[in-house]
Amino acid sequence: MSRWPERIVCLTTETVEVLYLLGEQDRIVGISGFTTRPPLARKEKPKVSAFTSANLDKILALQPDLVLCFSNLQAEIAAALIQAGCQVHVFNQRSLDQTLQMILTVGDLVGASDKAQQLVAGYQAQLTNARQQSAHWVRKPKVYFEEWDTPMMCSIRWAAELIEAAGGEDCFPELSQFHSAKARQVTPEQVLARQPDIIIGSWCGKKFQPAKVAARTGWQAMPAIRDAQVFEIKSVAILQPGPALFSEGLPQLQAIIQRWHHQYGAIHA
Repeated sequence: MSRWPERIVCLTTETVEVLYLLGEQDRIVGISGFTTRPPLARKEKPKVSAFTSANLDKILALQPDLVLCFSNLQAEIAAALIQAGCQVHVFNQRSLDQTLQMILTVGDLVGASDKAQQLVAGYQAQLTNARQQSAHWVRKPKVYFEEWDTPMMCSIRWAAELIEAAGGEDCFPELSQFHSAKARQVTPEQVLARQPDIIIGSWCGKKFQPAKVAARTGWQAMPAIRDAQVFEIKSVAILQPGPALFSEGLPQLQAIIQRWHHQYGAIHA
């Protein structure tokens, strides 16, 4: 009998990407239909779940020796699988450090600890380098990150941490610590009062509409709107707490924030 699980079902995209990066993708026998990274996984792995719902019969038919879930949003799925006799591990990473720990844990679970440690070391070096690039800035831009528009929801913790690492200041640091999206709701008036220099939209699963944002009442006088500093980062790059945060989300944030610094940093210093 193998010491490591040989038949893994991943119910979110983050653990799928980690296993592919570790070269352990052959262990995956089922994935979520919302899996986006890597694209190859969607072609070669059976889809057995959505995000908050799953086909238990399909999962059990795959005879998994490990099912990987994410957060309280999949608690009912996890409970049903446990009752059916499955081994289940539920991750709940909400910060960059917790995301890196998730990668290490997945590596431990499949006997690829050394590879996972190398992967994490690379991401940590990337974060350190990003912070060093903006450490000397006299003024950093205020960044409003919008996760959803109706109602308006601001940055989840890992997005706020990425903004900080890239050289910005999150507009609502007091709200980013909340897990619940409801607790991170803001009003147009609250955002206007913070006077963000940059707006970044990442509407989960929906195309961001800069013109709609710019037309909000009173926002035309906001620095971000006045200076046309409104951008989209796709949700697959920044709203999934896995390797994509470092390989896609952070570089895109750096490009946006560094461009602002070159254009406006000296003016606003």
